[in-house]
Parts: sequence; C-alpha cells; structure tokens
Amino acid sequence: MTKPTLISFKLCPYVQRSVINLLEKKVDYEIKYIDLANKPEWFLKISPFGRVPVLVVGDDVLFESAVINEYLDETNLPSLHPKDPIQKAKHRAWAEFASALLVDQYGFTMAKEEKEALKKKEEILSKFRILESILPEPKNGKLFFAGESMHLVDTAYAPFFMRLDFLKQKDGQWDLVSGFSKLKVWSDTLLSLPSVKNSVLPEVPEEYIAFIKAHHSWMGGKL
Repeated sequence: MTKPTLISFKLCPYVQRSVINLLEKKVDYEIKYIDLANKPEWFLKISPFGRVPVLVVGDDVLFESAVINEYLDETNLPSLHPKDPIQKAKHRAWAEFASALLVDQYGFTMAKEEKEALKKKEEILSKFRILESILPEPKNGKLFFAGESMHLVDTAYAPFFMRLDFLKQKDGQWDLVSGFSKLKVWSDTLLSLPSVKNSVLPEVPEEYIAFIKAHHSWMGGKL
C-alpha cells in the first residue's frame, strides 16, 4: 500500500479523527500542515471544498473526514467498525452526532455575545443528556461508545472531548462533562489513549486558546 499523506491544519478536529485512526492502526503515513487562512494554490486544486482533511494516496485524492476514515478502516485491518451491518450503520449515525457537537462547540467558543454563547452551551448539554442515556455502563473504570473496546465512532468524539479539556485546563468553569457520570468516564478513557494524546502537536492546547482569544469572542474575553 502506498504511504498516504494527510493534509492538515494543526487545530482541525476533523483531521485529528484521521490521525487517531492512523495511530491506532499503526499505519506509516506522512502529514503536511497548511495555513487555512492562506491556502496554497496546490491545495485548492485538490480540495473541492477548500478544507481539510485531504488524504493523498498515490495519484488519488480523498476528502471529507468520514470518507477518509472509512477508507483507512477498510484498508488497514482489523476494522474498528462493528461487523453487524445495523450496528455499523448506528455507529456511522452517532459519528454524525459527534460532528454536530463539534459545530456547537465552535459556536460556543466563537459567539460574540454571552446570550449566544450560553444558547450554544445549552445545545451541547442537551446532546450530552442524549448521549448519557444511550451509553453503556463503565467497566473497570473505563468506557468506550460500545462498551469495552474502541471503535471508529470513538475517534469521532475524541477531538471534541480534547477541546473541552483544553478549556477546562484553562478555567474549571468550562468543565461541561463533570455532571454526566458515563460521559466523563468515556472522555477520560479516550483522552488517556496514546493514539489520542499523540494526535496533536504539543503546541496545540496553547494555540487553541489563542485562536479563541484572537476572534474576540465572549469566551475569549473570559479565558
């Protein structure tokens, strides 16, 4: 198999999903970072939406994180998806739920007014209540989406939890998962994995906070 090259922006949570997948499967890959505020011409030629991640495999180009992760999962066994078709479909659906959480999180951190930020916070908490109701019970202090083992759907949630942790480390008032017992164990389990810890560069936590502040959002003024 040709060594894939992942085109990335350091702070992008969608790229991080693919990095976690690659690290979990111990795939030999290259990563190339770009600045989304100043996209190179060569990137715009291969990325129809002009966004990351993009995966280059030989002469072929894949875009969109869900598609990239499905490809990586199929070509690097064992699969992180359930074998049962209905369970696999459910996991794909809940991965989309994770994407909706990332959109809410971005809105929460970028909102200019307190009212708008708190509305986004409530949307996050509402989704948390749904997740808490469908997660299994933890075993031995650990929890993945489907119980005791990691699946592809877990890679979809890890970047979200990591960004929440960046905020919590900066100011404890942003610890949104503490009121949800199963969700907290799930978050702690994912954030403890080497594949998750090593899926971002060391400077990302600091740059994430700086990114929020640079946009002069309501939260940025609180950090």
